[in-house]
Amino acid sequence: MAEHKHGEMDISVQEKTFEGFISMTTKATIVILLILVFLALVGA
Repeated sequence: MAEHKHGEMDISVQEKTFEGFISMTTKATIVILLILVFLALVGA
């Protein structure tokens, strides 16, 4: 088994995936809040 050396692994793919997840979560939260505000104003 290979020795583990801290900080040598390429994590660029994981970082891009995490950034995409955070971006999608933020956008979904904004859309949901806008829908809730719209429903509150319409009175549904």
